[in-house]
Amino acid sequence: MSTGGKGTGLEPNVAGLLCYVFGWVSGLIFFLIEPNDKFVRFHAMQSIIFSAAICVFSIIFGIMFLIPWVGWILFTILWIGTLVIWILLMVKAYQGERFKLPIAGNLAERYS
Repeated sequence: MSTGGKGTGLEPNVAGLLCYVFGWVSGLIFFLIEPNDKFVRFHAMQSIIFSAAICVFSIIFGIMFLIPWVGWILFTILWIGTLVIWILLMVKAYQGERFKLPIAGNLAERYS
């Protein structure tokens, strides 16, 4: 089920999975080299938005390290949650599903 277009020549589910592997970097690469595949572009854009959100939350929770224990606890929860969601997104993309995160998924759908 290859796209047959200019893109990577990968199956869409494999390309969708790879969009998440290196966060916004791989998302941006696939967004730029897959101009016709809506499935891959959706996952690429969701990867970019998800990665940007994690960066913002990391900065906010990093600042909270000034408050003893609170910052450490929030930062730990953020990274465990990020790992779980990251794996979930890769699995769903590989299964060929267009799994949407609550806010990022809607934005990704709009801009892909």
